[in-house]
Amino acid sequence: MVQIIAGKKGKGKTKHLLDMANDAIKKATGSIVYLDKSSKHMYELSNKIRLINVNEYPMTTSQGFVGFICGIISQDHDIETMFLDSFLKLASLEGEDISDTIATLEAISDKYSLNFVLSVSMDAVDMPENAQKDVVISL
Repeated sequence: MVQIIAGKKGKGKTKHLLDMANDAIKKATGSIVYLDKSSKHMYELSNKIRLINVNEYPMTTSQGFVGFICGIISQDHDIETMFLDSFLKLASLEGEDISDTIATLEAISDKYSLNFVLSVSMDAVDMPENAQKDVVISL
């Protein structure tokens, strides 16, 4: 399942994402992974959550980002949920159409039985249809 926290920059999406990650680890029987563009939220996350600073890896395309996600999954088959903060930046999709990448994440989610929770700096109404149905919080 893909869940999206939508809203313009500065609306508080990261706070919701951090809270959701910290709540998820309390009930988790597997691994929780949090991808971000820096390590600044390290101390706000439970130490049981794996934080990955995506900017430490050379990715410049959305396809490269999807490959990166698949690499993480291949190394840990117990991942339950991946939280992706600043999804548009991480996936090199700022100003681009996100529908194909969302569809790919949904397919990965189904195949490997894991959930994705994304924070997307975009109003829910401006998203493509296949992404609008995944919005759980709109700020």
